[in-house]
Amino acid sequence: MSINSKIWLSSPHMGGGERKYVEEAFDTNWIAPLGPNVTGFEEDLKKYLNEDIYVAALSSGTAAIHLGLILLGVGPGDEVICQSLTFSATANPIVYLGATPVFVDSEKETWNMSPELLEVCIKDRIAKGKKPKVIIPVHLYGMPAKMDEIMEIAAKYSIPIFEDAAEALGSKLNGQMCGTFGIKACLSFNGNKIITTSGGGAMIAKHKSSSDKAVFLATQARDNAQHYQHSEIGYNYRMSNIVAGIGRGQMEVLDLHIKNRRSNFFYYKSKLDQIEEISFLEEPLGYYSNRWLTCILIKPNIEITRESVRIALANENIESRPLWKPMHLQPVFKDSPFYSDGTSEMLFEDGLCLPSGSNLTKSDLDRVIKVIRKVMS
Repeated sequence: MSINSKIWLSSPHMGGGERKYVEEAFDTNWIAPLGPNVTGFEEDLKKYLNEDIYVAALSSGTAAIHLGLILLGVGPGDEVICQSLTFSATANPIVYLGATPVFVDSEKETWNMSPELLEVCIKDRIAKGKKPKVIIPVHLYGMPAKMDEIMEIAAKYSIPIFEDAAEALGSKLNGQMCGTFGIKACLSFNGNKIITTSGGGAMIAKHKSSSDKAVFLATQARDNAQHYQHSEIGYNYRMSNIVAGIGRGQMEVLDLHIKNRRSNFFYYKSKLDQIEEISFLEEPLGYYSNRWLTCILIKPNIEITRESVRIALANENIESRPLWKPMHLQPVFKDSPFYSDGTSEMLFEDGLCLPSGSNLTKSDLDRVIKVIRKVMS
């Protein structure tokens, strides 16, 4: 690999089996948003996560959140609590439904929703006459949120949990898979995720009736009639049989992808941990992260900042990225309520995502490390 070749942040990584399933779809003419690959992919996910959950394969993780919130009864005038440090796709579906996102800051141990601030938020919203309808915690960069505490608070106030596990397929908390804590959850199979279907997602549900209803709504809510009849508003959100074929092949290499990404993290840590200005997001006891992305915090000084490191990497044709810009700082959400202690703003200012693909070589990682060491020295 030449020194000027591009190192991507998180590129798709095919395992080889994907082609077989896609070719089967062509050979059998299953070129539709239904078919054996869709059913097979849902079953693969169900077996991997937990036999007691149900899966609806959809066109995106955003679609999964949108349908999940509909099924939880969210509508105009409602409030939904959402983690601020996340990608906008977590919050956008709240607004699709005419509801208001109420953002909660992160805690410093996992970078996810602060249980302490969550309870402050709930008490304050109830005091203002607006009991939140749903809570959406996010397992950021594959690190599980503090779900035991969050679930306890949610149960105390009888508010359902919708997990955003878009980045956390394969991550666990005390042995339980992310995406199986809340009443519903979403997964994403976008091109940069730990496995990809090019574009796609899934909604996870605790009850078959919810999964069936999601599929019904995702296929334009067509009633069971010989003619086209619709008693509810539906959406074109179902995953295609072609895309699901890619997903079935990717499931065969999911554990290997997780192993490789975790290996990336430990290699970076072994080479950069001795630099005083750099710190890593560690796994608390009982936590297991898929390490979708390896992220570091860079303690700024007069000469070195997160941005100076990012620019130095870019100059060497290496893609890196700041942590998500918190939702409460986004212009589109500037008027939304926010409960903060400043953590997410600090993480955004100092945090950097390093190249983390499961297809990176040791020489790729060494190139990244060399640039960072040079800047930090």
